[in-house]
Amino acid sequence: MGADNQSKGLCVGAPPPRKRVLILGGGFAGMYAALHLERQLGKRDDVEVTLVSRDNFFLFTPMLHEVAASDLNATAIVISLRKLMPRLTFVEGDVSGLDLESKRVTVAHGGLDGHSHTLEYDYMVMAMGSETNFFGKPGPRDYSLTMKTLGDAMLLRNCLVDRLEEADADCITMGTRNAIVTFVVVGGGFAGVEAAGAINDFIHGALPFYPNIQHANVRVMLVHGGKEVLPELGEDLGAYARQKLIEHGVEVRTGIHVKDVTEAGVELPDGTVVPTKTVVWTAGVTPPSLLCTLPCEMERGRLKVNARMEVPGFPGVWALGDCASVPDVTNGGKPCPPTAQHALRQGVTVAGNVSAALKGQPGKAFRYKMLGQLATIGQRSGVARILGLKFSGTFAWVLWRTVYLFKLPKLETKVRVAMGWTLDLFFRKDVVQLIGPRELDQLTLPALPLNSRQQVRQVQALHPRTQH
Repeated sequence: MGADNQSKGLCVGAPPPRKRVLILGGGFAGMYAALHLERQLGKRDDVEVTLVSRDNFFLFTPMLHEVAASDLNATAIVISLRKLMPRLTFVEGDVSGLDLESKRVTVAHGGLDGHSHTLEYDYMVMAMGSETNFFGKPGPRDYSLTMKTLGDAMLLRNCLVDRLEEADADCITMGTRNAIVTFVVVGGGFAGVEAAGAINDFIHGALPFYPNIQHANVRVMLVHGGKEVLPELGEDLGAYARQKLIEHGVEVRTGIHVKDVTEAGVELPDGTVVPTKTVVWTAGVTPPSLLCTLPCEMERGRLKVNARMEVPGFPGVWALGDCASVPDVTNGGKPCPPTAQHALRQGVTVAGNVSAALKGQPGKAFRYKMLGQLATIGQRSGVARILGLKFSGTFAWVLWRTVYLFKLPKLETKVRVAMGWTLDLFFRKDVVQLIGPRELDQLTLPALPLNSRQQVRQVQALHPRTQH
């Protein structure tokens, strides 16, 4: 009896198990959810918050095209997640399995061994972002570059420099040279328009270093399936952006859906082929394929959630950002657009809802009315719609830089970007090729993470002389 009483006393005195909160994804939605949960729960001993991300840094994606155009160094738009949230547990890896019934997540990482870990949770936030949508076509996947990751922007920049080096060689004939310095961007949304403007600025800005290439040899083309580019901003601003791109030297073709992308170039619906070795695919995104395996209701491939971003049927599970269809209560319940400004505010709301759930209280509905959208179109000009007011030209470009500079996390990131922009005003484009053909040949693909292997294969497909 005494032993039993002693045993019961030990049980009574033991601390309760820690509640485990798991956040999948280190983009805008996941990072801001983790950041605010750290502020609310970081000092508590009864809660453990773990962030899982394939990269150990947060990437400020709106500035990716500036890295590709050599306006900014790659390190200027990233910040370490461990440095940003020191009180959280961080796991780098790819989510390879989700079991909502048993509340387990499988995370794979590592190089040659490729081992995995199983993480259990009490509460989970899914902010897994999106992937480039190739619409089931192998050609665009194998012969195009994308603009989703930091690696994408760096590879595109290196690819642009390599094309200039190749075209400047004396042994290249004029006809072949023109094909080498033809650059095609597929997709006329924000990513496509900003990429086309950045590529055009970089190539023409670098030509003084390549005497054998004339401006007339260069061809930058933007192909968009819609009626007007930048449809999110309305036809008037879209038409302005298209006209400005044309004035800058970009060939814009609207109302055209690319039929295929091959080693020879871009095939259009009428059968013509645009000879090129460089295609940037920004025609759309799709949620991660892993989500299709979940026993959840989907809406256009995205997880359907309620106004509090809760996944129906699975208490303690939230989904937000690009991977979720979050109803916009300010717009009749239509799905929120997959923008960074929505994602970061969804992350803040979810953090509050997780904290409320830990207290046994109901969460709040996500409510946000979009303030506006901005885009740069090259040559220090842009377009913007803010609170219903429309802006264009240099003022919109300055407004874009001002708004996004203040949205950058941490003072050190703001300082790095401001310094990079200042240097860019006074100096010419940097044409250093950070990853050359020899280095690409030396890369051992199995030793790289899956996403890096895919990026290297994309460059090898676009760069035949580097194939093994």
